[in-house]
Amino acid sequence: LLRVLQTLQSLCSVSHVEDHSSKKNEGLVTMELVHILRGINLDDLWLQLTACLKAVKILEGITSLDETKVGEEGEDDGEGDGSHDEARTDGGDASSEDNDGAVAKKLQNSSAGFLTRFLPVIEAFFIANASSTREEAAGLGEPNTEADSPDKSYDDGIEPKDGDFSNLVGGKKVLSFVAENRVLLNALIRNNQALLDKGLRVMVNVSRCRSFLDFDVKRQWFKTQIRRLRQQASRRNGSLRLSIRRRHVFEDAYHQLRLRNADELRSRLHITFRDEEGVDAGGLSREFFGILAKEMFNPNYALFTSTEDGCTFQPNQHSSINPDHLSYFRFVGRIVGKAVADGFLLDAHFTRSLYKHMLGLKPTHHDMEAIDPDYYKNLKTILEFNLADIGLDLTFSIEDHSFGSSQIVNLIPDGRNIPVTDETKGRYVALVCQHRMTTAISSQIKAYLDGFYELVSRDLIAIFTPRELELLISGVPDIDVHDLKKNTEYNGWKATDPEIEWFWNVMFSLSRSEKASFLQFVTGSAKVPLAGFAELQGMRGVQKFSIHKVAGSNGALMSAHTCFNSLDLPKYKTEEETREKLLYAITEGQGAFMFA
Repeated sequence: LLRVLQTLQSLCSVSHVEDHSSKKNEGLVTMELVHILRGINLDDLWLQLTACLKAVKILEGITSLDETKVGEEGEDDGEGDGSHDEARTDGGDASSEDNDGAVAKKLQNSSAGFLTRFLPVIEAFFIANASSTREEAAGLGEPNTEADSPDKSYDDGIEPKDGDFSNLVGGKKVLSFVAENRVLLNALIRNNQALLDKGLRVMVNVSRCRSFLDFDVKRQWFKTQIRRLRQQASRRNGSLRLSIRRRHVFEDAYHQLRLRNADELRSRLHITFRDEEGVDAGGLSREFFGILAKEMFNPNYALFTSTEDGCTFQPNQHSSINPDHLSYFRFVGRIVGKAVADGFLLDAHFTRSLYKHMLGLKPTHHDMEAIDPDYYKNLKTILEFNLADIGLDLTFSIEDHSFGSSQIVNLIPDGRNIPVTDETKGRYVALVCQHRMTTAISSQIKAYLDGFYELVSRDLIAIFTPRELELLISGVPDIDVHDLKKNTEYNGWKATDPEIEWFWNVMFSLSRSEKASFLQFVTGSAKVPLAGFAELQGMRGVQKFSIHKVAGSNGALMSAHTCFNSLDLPKYKTEEETREKLLYAITEGQGAFMFA
């Protein structure tokens, strides 16, 4: 059946019928295939497939709550950027660490093999129902009334972009099937990533289906696409070599990269710090990005301002005080894009509204809470109470303060003369937030996005939600010492040696900042890999943290090799001495690379 449907799809593809191939026509089929499929009527087969997959879920102990709750929320939110995303990722970031409870569970080998038997029928289902037409196929009996209703409220800020959904042969069937079998589909994709480029590509191409992909699955697909681009660029251009002065990293990188084109920037990065002997096998590049992540927020450049909590940043409305500010914003976008493309984590956290801009989503007034909590409370008061009751007399304008002067800014034409009423206050709040998070910094955002999209295309990054994008850029914020210990290899030591037990006792006693300093000391980065320390990257790919015994150097200082994620641990007499040497190493032993 699969081969028959694949043949029909090929024969009825738009590019085949019109005798030309185009990216725009890729995956499109003619209405002739729709009529053929309606004549065959495979609905009974799909019901049997659903029953079989339900049996697999019962064997695996997957409850209906694991999937139907997500499915319902996914339908409401359009692209999964609403409440269900918050529940999945903000509740401990479980999905971000590939441990998304029952939803992201890995199937047992026996069940995974059993599930693979249904793969041909699953692929057949997607060919029959997820093929796209130029016309609105949903109108053939599957009206997408809820999604297309002009009265539907999109409070999560996602604009209704359902053209890719309503043009599917069986749009509602596909969405229902994906929602009901989310766990199993993610398990199949983990086992065979190529499915997202073939039979299950609708999971990536259709925005409303992306929310049912687990973060680790999205991330692996993204890495695969980026790797192809990097390999092609490296073959054409070789390595991208930068010679940087440690005290002028931001300026040197800016001047050396500003004239490079996007293809050159995709090449493998090779960093040399002048007057230092370190050889870049990954560690110097990590430190390079670590320094840039701090410098881009340097107040002297006036590029970003911090939010009330001081932890996140958004473009500075008054950055024009720096005459080259737009060129610098483009440079920062390139740096963030390069770090994402090369798999380096940045200690840089932007506002949720900026992440939404990167994904092509529209911020809402809820995003104002993280930027200015007091201002957000005032906006909520406006929405929740009658204006007369709270004594507010507003117009469609705001007062903008800059460089010691103030001016009235119209939110709509002649807004200063148009009063806000209880009927129009919703629009007023939306316009105020749009001004604060978009309009007032539109040139800065455009320059930043121009640089970012040079390295990471809009289509590739769109698979993520704002929270997932933050994790992709910045990694998991907390350092789990238990996970580090579990993924540590020993050379010359044994896990039961007293010196090793002292070492881990000291590690567990460190403060959060000291743990970050230790991780920076041994790996060159203070960020935890997205999948935990099991996927710690070194010069040979995945390279776990290792502790090496140093012979004949009792009482010496610890030393680290960031390219290999390894720590040279001498023999110490007590736990207190171990603590003293470790703290000295992580506080005094950073800042330069030398040959040992």
